[in-house]
Amino acid sequence: MGTLRDLQFALQLKIEELRQRDTLIDELELELDTKDELIRRLQEELDRYRATVSLPGPSAVSAGTEHAAFICHVLEFRAKPPPTAFSFLKNELLKNHDEGEIRAIIACMYPTTINQGCYVIQEGTSGAQAYVLEEGRLEVTKDGRKLLTIEPQDMFGELALLYNCIHTYSVS
Repeated sequence: MGTLRDLQFALQLKIEELRQRDTLIDELELELDTKDELIRRLQEELDRYRATVSLPGPSAVSAGTEHAAFICHVLEFRAKPPPTAFSFLKNELLKNHDEGEIRAIIACMYPTTINQGCYVIQEGTSGAQAYVLEEGRLEVTKDGRKLLTIEPQDMFGELALLYNCIHTYSVS
């Protein structure tokens, strides 16, 4: 058994260890409060974003009447609906997305110009984007043979994007 002095020294070490742990707990609680505040602000921002991409009216597009309602809502906001709205409604894979999802996707799209003879998609490349043709015509080829012509309001490239695979055709 130790002397009284040894026991007092061991007690002091334990007290110092507890103080260090208390300090660490205080620092961690402060960090937790900061992260809680960040999560709260991000949640508010997410809620604001969700509110801006929601269209009035039914939230799901599933039957023909809802498709017509979506087109009407687009017409209320713009004199001429963007071809992307019609492209989604024509596309078998994407036509059943709800209005908010379609609007959010359209909001992320941007225009680009393709010069004649240039490729939009090359066979064998990774599918990283989907496209909607606004004007002009594009040729779809496989192994150098013409398969079809893409017309305005046609969507293409979505299969490779959705299924994370390579393009099996070229578009120019």
